[in-house]
Amino acid sequence: MSPLGWTYKGTRRLAKELTAMGHTISRTVVGELLNAQKFSLQGNRKTLEGRQSPDGNAQFLHINDRVTKALAREQPVISVDTKKKELVGDFKNNVREWRPQGSPEAVRVHDFVIRELGRVVP
Repeated sequence: MSPLGWTYKGTRRLAKELTAMGHTISRTVVGELLNAQKFSLQGNRKTLEGRQSPDGNAQFLHINDRVTKALAREQPVISVDTKKKELVGDFKNNVREWRPQGSPEAVRVHDFVIRELGRVVP
């Protein structure tokens, strides 16, 4: 959060919020002002430790065992990548936001469900 209570988002959103507060400004000027104040677009950085799953490797061992047995019987093995539900919380994502240089948002190192928050379908 900024000193004004904003979350750091794109220049369009900041310009819209400033305009709603009575300041006429374009996204281009917002970007120039952010650069002048040593802000830059940054992704977040995995630095916060959450809990570790007690069986974090179990699913991979199970899948490997099933694949090994199927291949031994000369059966085909198919890998399916499906759209998963998204975790709710301070997890890594591919969004970049305007923040002071060298100050990326800290997010959890491990992507395990926070029981109280759960998951959502995007």
